Amino acid sequence: MSRIKHSKVVKGAKWLLPFCVLSFLPVASDAQQVLSLDSCRALALRNNKQMSISKLKQDVAHNLKKAARTKYLPHVSAIGTYEHTSDEISILNDEQKTRLSSLGTNLAPGLGNGLSGIQSTLTQAGGMLAQLGAPVDAVQQMMGGLQQQMQQGVGNLQGLLDTEGQKIVDAFRTDTRNIWAGSVLLFQPIFMGGGIVAMNKMADIGEEMAANSSDARRQSVIYATDQAYWQIVSLKHKKRLAESYLQLIKKLDNDVQKMIEEGVATRSEGLSVSVKVSEAEMAVQKVDNGLTLSKMLLCQMIGVPMNEAVVLADEDSENISVVAVRPELSVASAVENRPELKMLSNTVDMTKQTTNLLKAGNLPQVALMGGYAISNPNVLNGFEKKFGGFWNVGVMVRIPIWNWGDVAYKVRASKGATAIASLELAEAREKIELQVNQSSFRVDEASKRLAMAEASIKRAEENLRTANLGFSEGVIAPTVVMEAQTAWLQAQSQKIDAEIDVKLSQVDLQKALGTLQ
Repeated sequence: MSRIKHSKVVKGAKWLLPFCVLSFLPVASDAQQVLSLDSCRALALRNNKQMSISKLKQDVAHNLKKAARTKYLPHVSAIGTYEHTSDEISILNDEQKTRLSSLGTNLAPGLGNGLSGIQSTLTQAGGMLAQLGAPVDAVQQMMGGLQQQMQQGVGNLQGLLDTEGQKIVDAFRTDTRNIWAGSVLLFQPIFMGGGIVAMNKMADIGEEMAANSSDARRQSVIYATDQAYWQIVSLKHKKRLAESYLQLIKKLDNDVQKMIEEGVATRSEGLSVSVKVSEAEMAVQKVDNGLTLSKMLLCQMIGVPMNEAVVLADEDSENISVVAVRPELSVASAVENRPELKMLSNTVDMTKQTTNLLKAGNLPQVALMGGYAISNPNVLNGFEKKFGGFWNVGVMVRIPIWNWGDVAYKVRASKGATAIASLELAEAREKIELQVNQSSFRVDEASKRLAMAEASIKRAEENLRTANLGFSEGVIAPTVVMEAQTAWLQAQSQKIDAEIDVKLSQVDLQKALGTLQ
């Protein structure tokens, strides 16, 4: 229940004075959840989907940084292949195969000629033996046996040579229609033209940029939460003010109706007051709808069901607590703290490292290579149909010679991107300096408006008291009282707006300085 001061009783009517019209505190039910500004901020940060996305982006950037670090380390890979071909590789051509397969046959004419010479020699030797007195029959029998043995030997040699030639042909068969191969390769970069260093710096900058983006998102969420919070506080105070004004105008309407019955007031005056009552009722309805929608918005932001009854810690206070907090103005600290500027600075650094990465394309690259290779068939000991392998180690050097200026053009384009990012950073610094000064002026202006609103309330309350006193004495018309009540209502509303404006201007200044946490 509200605590309402009463004026003197004049002609049986009690007039309401609004000096403490905002000093009531409704008691929240057990089902209502009381939330402070800090708890709303914490819930909003926990519920905001973009904050979750920012955290995931930080994890992505951190993993990319770890991946970039692995480029310094040796990489080992294994390769296995199987290949089937329609024809096998042949070391010997068809003519060589034919000649080797018929080696004895091809040598037969030469052996025959040699055998004829040997037979002539044996015949001469037989004649000489006969002249020396050897029996002719024995000599002829001996010579015939020798010639027969020689002919048999030549025939055997021919077959043997043909067989051995075929063995040679078979030995030279590769049988490469089915090839199995595998290898384990180790690759250790030694100098990649500075590309790996640039890549790691880019990964570091990417992680820092993700953190700055998360800070910027955090400040945006806090800023939006504060806006919604103080909007609800403002509407709740205005609702109570509108209800108090409705009670005043209804009381005036009741008294005027009694005066009309007594003949001391006109029906026109009664209609004017009745119109004001209708306007006051519509104002209460309007501010109540606005309050409901604003609470639904805040519930959506903090992850609370929209139909849940929530009460803010500052909405039922008698006056909105305004503390004159004036942070130290420093454009340099604002430039250092603002995450937006940090992100632009990260962009400049990123484009510089991109330039270094592109320049590496024109520099020599050196790497150490080693591994183990295995194949079937293998040629380590002739052609063998079994697995055989060998170790290998070496150094690879790659020196770019001519690429038609491709890298140079890309480097120029990257330097242009760096220049653009630098200009955007400089422009953002100027805008932030202007924003800091504007926010500072707004804080001063809001404080002055609050002081003026408080002074206006005193004048409006005194004016309303005088009007009520004159109306009770019958020297002031009801319209004058209504004007005094309207002026009081406006003064109270302006005071609420000024208090909220002070709160929001302080939040704006903290955001401009990058200290909103």
